[in-house]
This record gives sequence, C-alpha cells and structure tokens, in this order.
Amino acid sequence: MAQYFQIHPHNPQPRLIRRAVEIVLDGGVIAYPTDSSYALGCLLDNTLAIQRMREIRALDENHNFTLVCSGLSEVGVYVKLANEAHRLIKSLTPGPYTFILPATREVPRRFQNQRRRTVGLRIPRAPIVSALLSELNAPLMSTTLILPNEELPQNDAQRIREVLEHYIDLVIDGGACGLEPTTVVDLVDGEPKVLRVGKGDLSPLQLS
Repeated sequence: MAQYFQIHPHNPQPRLIRRAVEIVLDGGVIAYPTDSSYALGCLLDNTLAIQRMREIRALDENHNFTLVCSGLSEVGVYVKLANEAHRLIKSLTPGPYTFILPATREVPRRFQNQRRRTVGLRIPRAPIVSALLSELNAPLMSTTLILPNEELPQNDAQRIREVLEHYIDLVIDGGACGLEPTTVVDLVDGEPKVLRVGKGDLSPLQLS
C-alpha cells in the first residue's frame, strides 16, 4: 500500500522530504510532481525498482529512462556532453525539457536505450524535485507517469494513489502540475531534433 504525502509545492516540508528520500533509499518507487507532469522515480542503480516502473508503464527495452538531476554540474558523470549540447542545455534549464544523450558507464547498460545506448536528462524547475534531489544527493531515475493505453500524463495525485497504490511505495501530492509532458530533444548527433513537442518552448532551439 503506497504512502501518501501532501507536500507544499513551493515550500516543501523538510520532514516529509526526508521521509520520501528514505523510501527511495530503501528501494521504493515514488510518484512525484515536476514542472510538467507527474513522474515515477527511483534510485539510479535499483534494478528491481526500475523493472517495476517498466511494468507499470508497459515499456520495452528501447525506452529512454530519464536521469533527473539538480543541475549541470553533475550531469557529466552520466552523459557525454559536447560543448554545443552543454550550452543549449544550460540555456534551457531548469525547465520542462528532456534531452536524449549518449550515456556513460555510470549508467548501467540495462537501463539505457538498448539500441542507441542513450539516456534522457532532466533538470526541472520544481521546488519539490529540487528538495528531493538535494536531500538524496544523487539523481533520480525517472519516467513520465503515462499509464498504458493513455495519451496524457497523470496530473491528479488522488487518482495516482487509487490506480497505483499496490504498485508503488509513495505518492507525493504537490497539487496539479499540468497535463503536458516535457518537450523531448535528441542531442545525440549534435544537432537538436525534437522527438516530442510538450511544455518546453521550441523557439530557443532555432530549428530550421
């Protein structure tokens, strides 16, 4: 049975943030609000938790899981970042974008896109996420909370609790956070390619 924490979206309660991080460190899968929609998250190297997220979302081995990081200073450990990609990501984050990049060896191969050896990267603008990452002192492995046979991500914490209470360990209710997923930008070959149009504005990408 999933626990349920109501956390203030702008002033997260430290006690609840600490407890949420304890659940993650104990191997849990959490549902949490971002600057675009709700997402599922767990520790980077937690094989069982990531498999649970695959099953909840009915994902295949070529899905790009996303590393949710607190800032650019830590991403070089996990992704290969050319100068052009670094500048672009710096200009767009924090914000509602997911960037697809080549993964380094610090990301277990079984959690990468099996065909391309890539992983997603997110630096959200959301106080709850920032508080979780600061307390965890590590990135979250994450995926947008879109249920099988549904097109839009989840936006209602109560519904997430009702549907997934036997499949995850914690639902963080930070209020409604939107129905648009992130804009997904592939930077593997240097030139940005938009794979999904979402909440993130396309104009800064200067696409031809």
